[in-house]
Amino acid sequence: MQAVNLFDIAAQQAKWLAVRQSAVSSNIANANTPGFRASDIEPFESLVSGTAVKMAATHPGHIGAGTSEASFSLKEIEPEGALLPSQNTVELESELIKAGEVRRSFELNTGLVKAFHRMLLMASQG
Repeated sequence: MQAVNLFDIAAQQAKWLAVRQSAVSSNIANANTPGFRASDIEPFESLVSGTAVKMAATHPGHIGAGTSEASFSLKEIEPEGALLPSQNTVELESELIKAGEVRRSFELNTGLVKAFHRMLLMASQG
């Protein structure tokens, strides 16, 4: 059994949140683009559980999200309701909810790292 380093997990989650924020912002930016398919990132739990996920470009013109070390995978979101006449699958309300979740998760991640850092400083100072 290997040791759990909370700073490493927090760093991985911060990278994951950055990629998710990029996916959500791309969905919001393309809300009126005909034929655009909304995407989201694999859950963070699959990364922590040891499941290997990789970034996949679905079009030759796609630019990488700079996640070569962590390799997060984007997946297309299946539309729940009827498609718009433009065949766009972005639901703006759900994307804004996801953006709020990302913000709260960043705040929680930062708070936990600060608390853990303070605890280590207090323990090392005696």
